[in-house]
Amino acid sequence: MRNFSELSEREILALAIGAEEEDGRIYLDFAEGLRGDYAASAQVFIDMAAEENEHRRWLIDLYREKFGEHIPLVRRQDVRGFVARKPVWQTQPLRLDVVRRQAEQMEFEAARFYRQAAARSEDASIRKLLGDLAEAEAQHEHTAERLMEENLPTDVRAAEDEAARRMFLLRVIQPGLAGLMDGSVSTLAPVFAAAFATQNSWDAFLVGMAASIGAGISMGFAEALSDNGSLTGRGAPWIRGLICGLMTTLGGIGHTLPFLLPNFLTATIAAAVVVIIELGIITWIRWKFMDTPPLSAAMQVGFGGALVFVTGILIGSS
Repeated sequence: MRNFSELSEREILALAIGAEEEDGRIYLDFAEGLRGDYAASAQVFIDMAAEENEHRRWLIDLYREKFGEHIPLVRRQDVRGFVARKPVWQTQPLRLDVVRRQAEQMEFEAARFYRQAAARSEDASIRKLLGDLAEAEAQHEHTAERLMEENLPTDVRAAEDEAARRMFLLRVIQPGLAGLMDGSVSTLAPVFAAAFATQNSWDAFLVGMAASIGAGISMGFAEALSDNGSLTGRGAPWIRGLICGLMTTLGGIGHTLPFLLPNFLTATIAAAVVVIIELGIITWIRWKFMDTPPLSAAMQVGFGGALVFVTGILIGSS
C-alpha cells in the first residue's frame, strides 16, 4: 500500500475516477437490495448512483484534458487511509438504517478526500482542478439529504422505519425470544430433576449441558425448516434457525453453569437465582419488543417457569 501523500496529481485523479465508479455501483446494490421492501429508499439510491456516474464522466473529461487517454488502475484498497467497505452481497439482508448511515459516511469520505488532495497540490492548474472537484463533492455531500427529502416525505420515511422495525422483530427478536424461552424454561425440569435425584452437582451439570445443546440443535432446525421466508418476509431460514438455536442453548446453559460449583446446595441456590434473572430478561424483551404489558408478561413467564421448575423438583425428589 502507498501513502496518499506519495500519489501524483495524475494518480489522485485516477483514484477519484475509480472511487466514483465504485460508489455508484454500491448505491445500485443498495437500491437492488432495498427494492422489495423499501421502494422509496431504493429510488433514492438509484438517483445517487446517477449523480456518481455524472461525476465520473466529469472526472474522465478532466483527466483526458490534462493527462491523456490512459487511466491507470489506482484503487482505494491500495492507498493507506481509506476505510475498507464490506461488500453489499455479504451483508444481506440489508438494514435500512445501516444503509442510510453508510451512504452518509461515503459522501463524507469523498468530500474529505478531495479537500485534502486540493490542499496539498502545489501546481496552480492542478490546485484549481482539485479545488473544483472538492467544491463539487462538498455540494454532493448534501445530495443524500436532498434526495431523501425529495423522495422520502415524513410519512413515507416513517412507514419505512416502521416496516424495518417489524422485519427486525420477525427476523431477529421473534426467533431469538422463542429460543430463549424454550431454553430457559424447557430445560428447567431435566436439570433440577437430575440435581435433586442425584444430589450431585456434576451430574446435574452434564444433564443440563446435554439438554441445552440438544434443545438448541432441535429448535434451530425446527425454526429453519418451518418457513423459508418467501411469503412471510421473515428472512433467510438459516439465519433465523441459527439465532433461535443459539438463544435456546444460551437459555439452558445459563442455569446449568452454576452446577460447576462443587457444593450442591450452593450450586442449586445459584441456579435458582439465574433462573429468576432469565425469566426477568424474557419478561423485559416481551414488554420492550412485543408490546406485552409488563405485569402480564411477568405473570405469564413466571407462571410457566415456576410450573416447569416445580415439576423438575417433584420428579427428581420422587
